[in-house]
Amino acid sequence: MAFEPVRQPPYPDALGADTGPAPHELLAPLTGFLGTWDGQGRGGYPTLAGEFAYGQQVTFSHDGRPFLRYEARAWVLAPDGSPLRPAARESGWWRMQPDGRVEALITQPTGIAEILVGRADDGAVDLTTHQTALTPTAKEVTATRRRYTLTDAATLDFVHDLAAVGLPLQHHLSARLRRADRIRVP
Repeated sequence: MAFEPVRQPPYPDALGADTGPAPHELLAPLTGFLGTWDGQGRGGYPTLAGEFAYGQQVTFSHDGRPFLRYEARAWVLAPDGSPLRPAARESGWWRMQPDGRVEALITQPTGIAEILVGRADDGAVDLTTHQTALTPTAKEVTATRRRYTLTDAATLDFVHDLAAVGLPLQHHLSARLRRADRIRVP
């Protein structure tokens, strides 16, 4: 029997509540997040040389099961707003629980894996570190807090606090993202 590569996955991810499979009922508090979001933000940390502007793209999708696929990428912006160089990149999964709790697993190519827990309520998700795992050469990260807030159907605000390299939890990133796809929001 010859191996035939799959050209199109038989169960593609859906970017909205009205595309592909219906979202699992546990995803109800998160369906507004489905889709792709683009925008800009500002960041900084005491170990970095000053504040910086960055661009960000975040995508949330599902395949009908009770979790979201999460992918984010960011790039540093030059003073004129043009992309200067790649910055952060991460992917993971958000698992919804029946009582509104969220368990998230987020991994980064820099050797950091975060397990976060939190809640999803009224268009907002607040996640804090439950545990981090680091590869032997990864930067020390001991805690994070991530907040995602839908201010309306087309705007997603993101705030990321970080405790790293011996420093306490403090502001690291914030961005305002706009819906980049044409998905109809329920």
